[in-house]
Amino acid sequence: MRHRVAQRKLGMKSAHRQATLANLASALVMHDRIATTLPKAKELKRIADRVVTLSKTGTVHAFRRARIVLRNVEAVKKAFTDFKERFADRNGGYTRVLKLGFRHGDCAPMALIEYLPSAKMIESQKEEEAKRVAKGDKEKKKKVSLKERVLGKTKETKMRGPTEKYFEVKAPARRVPQRRAKKEA
Repeated sequence: MRHRVAQRKLGMKSAHRQATLANLASALVMHDRIATTLPKAKELKRIADRVVTLSKTGTVHAFRRARIVLRNVEAVKKAFTDFKERFADRNGGYTRVLKLGFRHGDCAPMALIEYLPSAKMIESQKEEEAKRVAKGDKEKKKKVSLKERVLGKTKETKMRGPTEKYFEVKAPARRVPQRRAKKEA
C-alpha cells in the first residue's frame, strides 16, 4: 500500500532528486516544453504548477521562494514576466503531460511536458489559419499526430532497431571450394 507516500523517489537520493527536478523545472520554464521520462514528468508537473502560482502572486517573497525551487535567476525572471499575463484567466492545470512511447535502449516510458498556451495564443493561431484559408492557400497538409511532430517523424519514416541503426549486418561471403586437378600418374 502507498499510504502517506508523498512523492516518487525516482531511484535517487534526496539531494540528487531535488537537483534533477530543479534543473528540469528551470529548463521547462526557459523552453516551454521538454521531453523526459514519464515518472519525472509527473513529478515535475507539481513543481511547474507551483512556480506559475508563485509568479501570479508577484510578490518579493514569492520571487524568493521560486528562486529556491528553480535555482536559476534567469528562469525565475522569465516566469515572473511571462506567466502572470499568460495564465491570468486560469486557476490551475498550467501544464500537460503527453506520453511519447518508449525509449530505445532501456525501454523507459517517455513523456513530453509543456506549459499550456494562453487563450490569446490560441486565438491568434486560429486567426492566422483563417487568413491563410481566405487567401486561397489550399495546400493539403498531412495530418500528423502530436507525437510525430515533436519527434520529427512522419508515418513514412520506418523505425529501425538499435543494431540496424549503427551498422548493417551482412552475411559473410560463402567460400566455394576449388576443385583440384587430379594428377594423372
